[in-house]
Amino acid sequence: MSIKKLTWLALFIAMSVVGGMIKVPAVVASVALDSFPALLAAGLLGAGPSALVAAFGHLTSAVIGGLPLGPFHILIALEMAAVVWIFAKMYQSGKKVSAVITFVFLNSIVSPAPFIFIMGWGFYVGVLPSLLIASIINVGLAIVALPRLQSIMNKIIYRGEAKA
Repeated sequence: MSIKKLTWLALFIAMSVVGGMIKVPAVVASVALDSFPALLAAGLLGAGPSALVAAFGHLTSAVIGGLPLGPFHILIALEMAAVVWIFAKMYQSGKKVSAVITFVFLNSIVSPAPFIFIMGWGFYVGVLPSLLIASIINVGLAIVALPRLQSIMNKIIYRGEAKA
């Protein structure tokens, strides 16, 4: 990874920390706009870097929220990384609408499913609306911003470099 891409990765992680401070009212204090920068990174930097941004973004959002689920936030960070990685692969292959639908479905319905066995149906049903709203806001912002940023980003990153 080039220095330019590494710098952009650090910037997206920092943006994710800021997004983690913008909370969506929820049962759990870690529901926030921390995915938006990870989704931008998915479209601009690729699957691997965006998965890192997603994991760090969730962990910082959880810390800011007081780690309400304790060590389970590690599981959630891994889920976030996987969901954003899938989004990146689909988005970069040109399946943008499918990527959006898949992200919202995985992030809001599938990812919290393991907590049915850990904390019960009440927790799952309680957290579902806020996760759905946060997922739609995060991916909505990203889909609006990505087309505008892609041409700018390509000029900045690939200026003087051969595209890989």
